[in-house]
Amino acid sequence: MRARVACKLVALVLALAIAAVPIAPAHAERVTVGSKAFTESVILGEVAAGLPHGEGVAVTHRAQLGGTRILWRALIEGDIDAYPEYTGTLAAELLQMPGADPGRMRAALGERGLGMTASLGFSNTYALGMTRARARELDVATVSDLAGHPQLKIGLSNEFMQRADGWPGVRDTYGLPQRPDGLDHDLAYRGLASGALDVIDLYTTDAEIPYYDLVVLDDDLAYFPDYAAVFLYRKDLEARAPEWLTALQGLAGRIDAPTMQRLNAEVKLEGVSEAAVAAEWLGVGAPAAASRAQRIWKRTLEHLALVGISLGLALIVALPLGVLAARRPRLGQLVLTVTGLLQTLPSLAVFVFMIPLFGIGAGPAIAALFLYSLLPIVRNTHAGLTGIPRELRETAAALGLPPRTRLWRIELPLALGMILAGIKTAAVINVGTATLGALIGAGGYGQPILAGIRLDGLGLILEGAVPAAVLALLVQGGFELVERGLTPRGLRLAARH
Repeated sequence: MRARVACKLVALVLALAIAAVPIAPAHAERVTVGSKAFTESVILGEVAAGLPHGEGVAVTHRAQLGGTRILWRALIEGDIDAYPEYTGTLAAELLQMPGADPGRMRAALGERGLGMTASLGFSNTYALGMTRARARELDVATVSDLAGHPQLKIGLSNEFMQRADGWPGVRDTYGLPQRPDGLDHDLAYRGLASGALDVIDLYTTDAEIPYYDLVVLDDDLAYFPDYAAVFLYRKDLEARAPEWLTALQGLAGRIDAPTMQRLNAEVKLEGVSEAAVAAEWLGVGAPAAASRAQRIWKRTLEHLALVGISLGLALIVALPLGVLAARRPRLGQLVLTVTGLLQTLPSLAVFVFMIPLFGIGAGPAIAALFLYSLLPIVRNTHAGLTGIPRELRETAAALGLPPRTRLWRIELPLALGMILAGIKTAAVINVGTATLGALIGAGGYGQPILAGIRLDGLGLILEGAVPAAVLALLVQGGFELVERGLTPRGLRLAARH
C-alpha cells in the first residue's frame, strides 16, 4: 500500500514538472536566436528577435547561453538558427582559419549549411586595458610596455584565457611574464576599479571603458585580428523564414561603434532592459515587461521541471540499482564506485558534456541532474537494506516468504527512512545545481542570477537566489512529512524510544 502511495507521489511530481514545460504552437515556423553571456550579445539577440518576420513565423530569443563553443555547436546542430558573432573569433577560434577574408569564411560556412551577414557596422575588438591613473603612474601605453612590469596583476575572462586568439597568443607574441587569473568578464571591471587588478581584457565597445576612465593599450604588434560584428545563421532559413532573414541581412552597416557602446551603456549603467533598448533602436514598441512576481513564477515552473523530471528518472534507475547492490555485494561495490565517480565530476563540465547528446536547453540539464541524483539514492537504498538486522532477515526467510515478498513487505518498509533520506538529499542538491542550467539555456532560477552578475544587479541575483533557497527548504520539509507519513507507526514509536 505504502509503496503504491510512494509511486503515486513520484508520478504526481513528474506530471507537475512536465506540465511546467511550455509547449509551442505547432502551426508556427519557429526561428530561435541565441546570444552569448555578455550584454552586447544579448542586445543584438533582442534586435534580431524584434525584426519583422511575416505571418506564420515565431521568433524567440534564448539569451546568455554561454560561451562561443556552446553557441557554435547549437547553431550547427540546429538548436538555434542564428546568433551574433565576430569575424576574428570565427576565423581563428571556430573555423581554424586565422586571417581568412570574408569570402573564404563564407565558403567554409557554406560547407556546414551556414551563412554570414555582412558587418553590422562596428568592430568589437579584443584589447587589454588599465585605469588611466595606473597607466600614467607606470608609463604604460602599449601592450609591449607590460613586459617591463612583471609584478602587474592581470585578470582575464575565462574564455579569453583559453582561446586560440586569446591570452596564449598575446603572451607569446609580446613575451609577457605575468600569470593572469581567470574570472568573469563583468567582475573584472570591479576588480580593476577596486585596485585588486591592474590589467584586464576588454571588448572595445564596452560601456565600462569611458565609465571607469580606462586606457585601451595600443596593440603595437597588431596581434588581434578584426572582430567585425556579424550574424551567423542556418541557410535553411532562406526557405523557412525568408522575410526575417532578409531583415537580418538588412542590419548590415546600420550599427556603428559609438551606437553600440551607447546601447551597452543604457543596459549596464542605466538599468534599461535589453529588450527595451533593442525595441527603441528598432523603432518599435517595447514588449510589456513582466512583473517580478510573474518572472519568479515562470522561473519556479522551469526549475521545478528540471528538478522534478531529473529526480523522477533517477528514482526509476537508482532504486533498483540500490536493491541490486544490496543483494549482490560484489556487483554492489562496482555500482557504488561508478555512481560515486559520477558525483565527483565538475557539475558545469557535465552540463556541457551533455549538449552533444541532447542539444541546448532543458535536455542536457535534466540529464546532468539525473546523474548527480543517482549516488545519494543508490547509496542510501543499499545502506538501508544492508543495515536491517540479520535476525529479522533470517526470520523472514524461515517463514518461507519468497524473496520478492520479503523485499516489498519487510525489507523496503524497514529501510524506508534511509531511502527517503537519500531521495531528499538528491532533491535538495538538484535544486541548487539546477541553477547552472541557465548557462545552457535551461532557464530556472539561474537565469536572473546570471543576469544579475552580468549587470551588477543585486536585486536580480536575489530574485534567483532567494527563491532557490526557499524551494530547497520546502523540498526538505516536504520529504520529511512524506517520511513521517510513509513510515509504519510501530517503527516511528521504536525510533522515539
